[in-house]
This record gives sequence, C-alpha cells and structure tokens, in this order.
Amino acid sequence: MTPEYGATMGFFPVDQVALDYLRLIGRSDETVSMIEAYLRANKMFVDCNEPQTGPVYSSDLELDLTTVEPSVAGPKRPHDRVPLKEMKSDWHACLGNDVGFKVKPWVKTSLAPGSLVVTKYLEHSGLQEYLNHQGFHLVGYGCTTCIGNSGDLDKSLSDAIVDNVVVVAVLSGNRNYEGRVHPLTRANYLASPSLVVAYALAGTVDIDFENEPIGIGKDGKEVYFKDVWPTNEEIEQVIKSNVLPKMFVDTYGSIMEGNDAWNNLVVPKETLYPWDPKSTYIHKPAYLENITMTPPGPPSVKDAYCLLSLGDSITTDHISPSGVIKPGTPAAKYLLERGVKPENFTTYGSRRANDEIVVRGAFANIRIVNKLLEGEVGPKTIHVPTGEKHYVFDAAMKYKSEGHDMVILAGDEYGAGSSRDSAAKGPLLLGVKAVIAKGFERIHRSNLVGMGIIPLRFKVGEDADSLNLSGHERFTIDLPGKITEIRPGQDVTVTTQNGKSFTCTLCINTQVELEYFNHGGILPYLIRKLA
Repeated sequence: MTPEYGATMGFFPVDQVALDYLRLIGRSDETVSMIEAYLRANKMFVDCNEPQTGPVYSSDLELDLTTVEPSVAGPKRPHDRVPLKEMKSDWHACLGNDVGFKVKPWVKTSLAPGSLVVTKYLEHSGLQEYLNHQGFHLVGYGCTTCIGNSGDLDKSLSDAIVDNVVVVAVLSGNRNYEGRVHPLTRANYLASPSLVVAYALAGTVDIDFENEPIGIGKDGKEVYFKDVWPTNEEIEQVIKSNVLPKMFVDTYGSIMEGNDAWNNLVVPKETLYPWDPKSTYIHKPAYLENITMTPPGPPSVKDAYCLLSLGDSITTDHISPSGVIKPGTPAAKYLLERGVKPENFTTYGSRRANDEIVVRGAFANIRIVNKLLEGEVGPKTIHVPTGEKHYVFDAAMKYKSEGHDMVILAGDEYGAGSSRDSAAKGPLLLGVKAVIAKGFERIHRSNLVGMGIIPLRFKVGEDADSLNLSGHERFTIDLPGKITEIRPGQDVTVTTQNGKSFTCTLCINTQVELEYFNHGGILPYLIRKLA
C-alpha cells in the first residue's frame, strides 16, 4: 500500500522479533534459520546485540518515538492525519465549511478479517463474543466494507442522509477516499481497530476522548476511553495465550484444498479463452480488435472539448469507482438491458473485466466535483455545444458521435490513491485524448501513458484557474506528428479557439514510454511485438 505515501515499496529491516513472529505463525525452525542466514549474509538483518553500522541512505529522517500519539486519518485522504485529541475540533472545522448540514449520529458495524486465522484467535480468546454483542459480526474476508460492499443502509436513514445529514465512516482499513466505503458517507476516517470500536460505542466522532465519556455504564457512571483501553501487558497476554502456531499451520496447510464452491467450478479445456457473449462480468474488449502492424503514431488533438474540469486530489476512486452500481446510471442501464436485476448489479469493482462497465463507470463517483456543473456534486457534466447536462458517459458518447476530441482539466495530485489501471482505461474508452493537470500521481501518470493518453502538466505557478480556463474552450495540442520529433519532458503548446495559448510539460519521461505512446499504448505495443 506504499502508493498512499508516494513510494514504490517500503522496507522494514528484519530483527529477532520478526523471526519470533514467523515461528508464531507456524514456520518451522529450519525455515526461520534459513531466512535469518540469508538476511545476515546480505547484511539485511538487524541484531540489536551487535554494533550497528547501518545502511547508507540518500537521505534520513529522524522520528522521536516519544512524540507518537493516537491518531486517525481523514476525512478524505489517508495522509490527512488528525491527532485523536484534536479530532473533535477538526470535525467541527470540517462542518464549518459552509455545507449547511446537521449531524445525526448512527452506527452500522461490521467485522471483515483479512484471514481465517483472525477469526480463530478472536473466538479462542473469547473476544469475538463481545464483538458480536456490539454488532461487530463477521461479514466476510478480504475486500468487503472498505471497498463499498457493506450493503444498504436502513431506508429511513438513507432518506435522512439525502436530506443533508452528515454521516461518517470509521474503519481500520487503509483507504478512505470519497464514495469508497459507502456512497452516502461524506467523511471517512482511518483508525486502529480499537479506536473503531470506541467510536462505535460513542456513536459519534464529535467527541473528545480525553475529556468526554463514551457512554454510561450499567452502574449509571460515566465510562471514559481510558477505562476500556487495554494495557500493553493485557494485549501481550491475550496474544501469548490465543494466537497459536497451530492455527496458522492448520489454516494455511489446507489452503490449496479449496472448498466445494471452488472445486466444483467447470474449467474450460481450450487453449484460448472461450468468450461468453452473454456474460456481463467478462467481456471481450473491442479496443484491441483490428490492430494494424503499423503503429498509429502520436495522436492529434484539435479543437477538443473539455469533458470535465476538476480540482485537486482527484483519486482513482473518483475516476474509476469500486462501489455499488446505482440504479439509473449508465452502467445500471447496460445491465438492465441484458436482463440483470437491480439486486444483482453488484459493484464496479467486481465487473472490471467488462470494458462496457469500465467505460460507463468512468467518473461515476457520486462525490466527484466537476467545475462545469458550477457547484453541483455528482457524476455528470455539461455538453458544451448544447449546454445540456448528461452523465459523463452519455456526454462522452455524444462528443464521439459528433467526431470531437476530448480533454480533461485537473488540479494537483490527479490520479492519487490505488494504482488502478482501470482509471486510465476508462478515460481511454470514453475517448479522452489528453489530461492537462497541475500535477500527476506517479503511477497513474505511467498508466495514462500506457493507455496512449497524453499527460500534460501546467507550468509551475499556473493552473486552469490562473489561466482563466472555464472549461468551455476548445483545445488544440501542438504535438509533432512523428514520434522521432518528440522528446521526453519537452514543452508543448496548447491553444484555445479564442487565440489564448499556454505552455505545458509533456509528462512522458523515457524513450520506452515514447515507444508505448507511439503504438497507442502498451497493449497494442505488446501485440505487435508478439505478432
């Protein structure tokens, strides 16, 4: 999950505690000894009993561990850290942003462990019984609540939320982008599992845990956060008594046996995948058909309309949401036309192997803010020639049918969040030729190039607002027609129909990326190389 903090990977040197953990989860002494020997031989093991020389890094950051304190992250991004003691004031600051809402606390609880082993030691310790009492019942394993598969809210609550009530999700997952946990939660905070339970008990995030009670006990006395927070000694004792190596050995030792549902699947024997034209989950993509042996070369962008004008921190969840497919949307209409009932729509994430859903799900996040809508929030845009408001997909198809190119204007951190390639495929299928942004998330920029979309970055100190770009202009990008005349990182001039021009940086960084771009993307490139 390192893209959340802007890295490709995170490395934590292994020490004796890590080796003890491997034994705890059932690894044999022989395996642990081999791992230790390998790490020591490669000078990657940290032995606190030996003098520490340490590796040499290009830069070092120091952290005073005495300054570490309980924190949550939110309400919209994983890196928006809020100290727990400041949570109440931070929440009021969020509400003070002229949104005109009132708060009504409500709690829907769920527990989705990442492993069957977690269930075993929670049950063995007796903790699961108490979690059940509080409503934290097991709902499944893996991607469930945190990616929008939490199910519907009570209708009366949903109606109240639509009528401008602010509701919050608090989860111990790793991502909290808008519309991800549930389309109706305006704010989403990341917290430790213990804090999630504490907020559920309190029923609100509008609380100062240090000075306000989280509830009233059976004896009528106020119960504070500090009264229910376990000590380190209590936690260590529970782990020692209930997290047992046998649990890991038994669980993972039989993992390849599967279950009846898995083992009874019919596996096709064909060499090539037998596409089922009736499937709404897996669909043969049309954009890879009729590929010629000759690369098309750099695309031309002339008199393009702006499909969306976006602000900062547009995440891949905004661009290609994972959550529930709502009735009335283009994706829902597509499924209805193929006989899928609304209760079986499932999610955009579960149907990403269908390019028809990917294109209809592009920019379908109900929390996306498009400046062309002048204050309205949601997955729609303006068809500039007519001034008509449409779903983004419908507007894009209208532009394509009229023979118009399309671009997207955006702010900083465009494409932040999950490294999701569908967030580049979706715009490609819509017909977007270029994204002109103040800044790109590193992996998403690479994905855009891999799909043949031109990433252009405004010059430092400039953006759509400073250049007075309303999004109603028509844009022509002055890019050479021959790939040999294009250099990584070169300046590119963009001109509007009224004569305004500005210079951007071409965010294609290497000759290899230029080669992908020349072929119309990495997939056409691979097909031509394999042919």
